[in-house]
Amino acid sequence: MKVLVIGSGGREHAIVWKLSQSRLVDKIYCAPGNAGIAGMAECVDIDLSDFTNILDFVKYEWIDLTIVGPEEPLSRGIADAFEKEGRRIFAPDKDGAMLETSKTFCKDFMRKYRIPTADYKVFTSYLHAEDYVRLKGLPIVIKADGLAAGKGVFIPSTFDEAREALKIIMKDRAFGAAGDRVVIEDCLQGEEASYMAFTDGKTIVPMVSSQDHKRIFDNDKGPNTGGMGTYSPAPVVTPDVEEKIMEKVMRPTLEGLKRENIKYKGVLYAGLMIKDGEPSVLEFNCRFGDPETQVILTRLKSDLAEVALAVSEERLSDINVEWHDDSAVCVVLASGGYPGSYEKGKVIKGLKEAAALENVTVFHAGTSFKGNDIATSGGRVLGVTALGSTIADAKKRAYEAVGKISFDGMQFRRDISDKALRRIQESGS
Repeated sequence: MKVLVIGSGGREHAIVWKLSQSRLVDKIYCAPGNAGIAGMAECVDIDLSDFTNILDFVKYEWIDLTIVGPEEPLSRGIADAFEKEGRRIFAPDKDGAMLETSKTFCKDFMRKYRIPTADYKVFTSYLHAEDYVRLKGLPIVIKADGLAAGKGVFIPSTFDEAREALKIIMKDRAFGAAGDRVVIEDCLQGEEASYMAFTDGKTIVPMVSSQDHKRIFDNDKGPNTGGMGTYSPAPVVTPDVEEKIMEKVMRPTLEGLKRENIKYKGVLYAGLMIKDGEPSVLEFNCRFGDPETQVILTRLKSDLAEVALAVSEERLSDINVEWHDDSAVCVVLASGGYPGSYEKGKVIKGLKEAAALENVTVFHAGTSFKGNDIATSGGRVLGVTALGSTIADAKKRAYEAVGKISFDGMQFRRDISDKALRRIQESGS
């Protein structure tokens, strides 16, 4: 079969990498792809805002299945366009994607279906929002309602910081129309975890747990990013906690979507806060996470193409999804200045040396060709991912590989997975 992957980041490289191992897949296309993806798929330059153009390509090349990586095409209804033409696609429809594309919709949905989450209020007026913050007090979380590339969430430590966050979203319009509304919610305490599941709208199958590191600097300091690294499994998600996640979050969400007559096929991703063994939802995403996908698909034992095909055809119940017992750690290498402004075109050295290490895969996120070299072309550049028998072993391998890579201005966190190691040490296991 032929598969088209939509996207150009580390998540999409991981998807392509896993698909390339499938016994079902003969040819992989990626639109638009990147320099790393080009080594295992045919990268095609297609206008991703033109669904008619994409569908024409799918029909011309006899593509059997399309897998969507980023949230933007989901928000504009790419799945709806494909379904209308009778084409297989691994992605929720536009209404389903609103769980991610509108924080207001998501919070209202969770309130309606009694899914545990923080209390909240929604504002369209800067003055009303500012007054509420002054009366409410800290700690609080301020979120742009719409898509903001993972950067529209603020956790202010002072009232001045809260007012500045509101100004950035609502007055400066840093996130455009995504800031037409803001959601101000109580700040949940605990430890974060990422929990994803495959679903065809009828059956839901959990993936292995992971934990993302959003802040740019060690010890969770500095501004939020799209994600600076991750590990799997997350020790905070014990078997008891996992059962609560499925019972209180994932299954009720799927049932709620059914009641809303929303066709949801693809990945359901819950960003969670866990305290005293109880999960609460911070947010939902409607696609594979990035960089969570890098560690999760590295641990996937089953054939991704087989699973994705079953999801698109609403027969996920027929598939037995299996996982490797190994742990995985991914360290993101980013451009200097990220998540702010940064320069592109920095030549990357040491890629072959890093990839040659055992159980190490270097996923490209923001790369392009510069003559015969591979150079930086984005904020997050690479996701250096390693498997190991334990998290400690995987971390050691990942950072050994990081040490072989260099480019001008390269920055990365040095504490990816340390939370897991501390938790394991404290538990004595």
